[in-house]
Amino acid sequence: MKYLLWILGLFAGAVALTIASHNPGYVLLVFPPYRIELSLTLFVSLWLLAFVFGYVMIRFSIGVLKLPAYVRKFRSDRAQAKARKLLDEELAAFFEGRYTDSENAANRAMELGDTSALHPIIAARSAHELREFKKRDAYLSAAESMKSGDSTMRLMTTGKFLLDQRDPHGALNALHELRDSGIKNHIGALTLELKAHQQAGNWDEVLNVLYQLEKRAGIDEMLATQLRQQAWLGKIGQQKDLKSIISCLKNIPSEFKRRSKITAVAARALIKHGGDSQAMQLLTDSLDEKWESELVELYGDCHSSDVVAQIEQAEKWLVQHKQDAGLLLALGKLCLYQKLWGKARNYLDASNSISPSQAAFTALGQLAEQLGNSDEAFKYLQRAMALGSR
Repeated sequence: MKYLLWILGLFAGAVALTIASHNPGYVLLVFPPYRIELSLTLFVSLWLLAFVFGYVMIRFSIGVLKLPAYVRKFRSDRAQAKARKLLDEELAAFFEGRYTDSENAANRAMELGDTSALHPIIAARSAHELREFKKRDAYLSAAESMKSGDSTMRLMTTGKFLLDQRDPHGALNALHELRDSGIKNHIGALTLELKAHQQAGNWDEVLNVLYQLEKRAGIDEMLATQLRQQAWLGKIGQQKDLKSIISCLKNIPSEFKRRSKITAVAARALIKHGGDSQAMQLLTDSLDEKWESELVELYGDCHSSDVVAQIEQAEKWLVQHKQDAGLLLALGKLCLYQKLWGKARNYLDASNSISPSQAAFTALGQLAEQLGNSDEAFKYLQRAMALGSR
């Protein structure tokens, strides 16, 4: 369109010039004692030439005045183009695992004067992968900036580095600084915070962060379930007395309370702190719902106030689970505790005939000691140790 207007203008000028050349008019310029008489056509032509010349000179002068700024802009654009090329190079090298090349490219970009925080951050990550931690920290210091985006990159990177070095408290400090700077928790920051709380054993916070991630659809449902189970297992393990264990178990959602792994850990914790009756009830409820050989073996470690009733319950289960080595081991342990020597030996031998175990041979060794058979006890304990060393 621009060129079309220029062509139309030239045609219009040519037409005007042709018309003016046939004009008989003239122009008289008087400047005593001088008189100049010009044809109208020549006068208009001279004025046009003067206008064009003046316009060209003005444009030339402006160009000369702007030349330093243009040179600076040209150099800046060229440096930025080189920096962008180096950024592509350092990113490609980093993701290909060529960390030394990536770090070198980042350094060259910074030497060109590029102020983007991407270069020191990438250099820091490359140095971290090369386990050059002093250089890594120096790059992170170089990345410090008042800009929100640059600060976010630096703090997120710092948090990841500290987690890799098993320093969850340092990582949490970096993430809290990020939050204090006004950056709302996004999925990346929440994921790092989740890992930091896992490493630190802050299981209540793990559950809280999981809830936030699930609200944002930032975590796979199956993984969230596994992590929630891990958190409840960790919370059970942190309890120091029977009262706190019972209180913790009350807070566990029913969908997790009946999981065999949680039931087993909870039962062991209860037995350890003298809650045999509570452990027995927990195991009984879980086994009635779903049979697990691991859980029924733990049943034999519970010594409630009525062991005979325990034995009767286990023998009822035996009707349906005659070939369960764990159940036979539990019955052998309970009979041993109740000093029913004959029944204890029968159950323990039956358990070993199905699946020899260290626990069953250890119990047989204890039985032999109770009966005064030291040599036999020693042989059983040797076999138990042999199984344990496999």
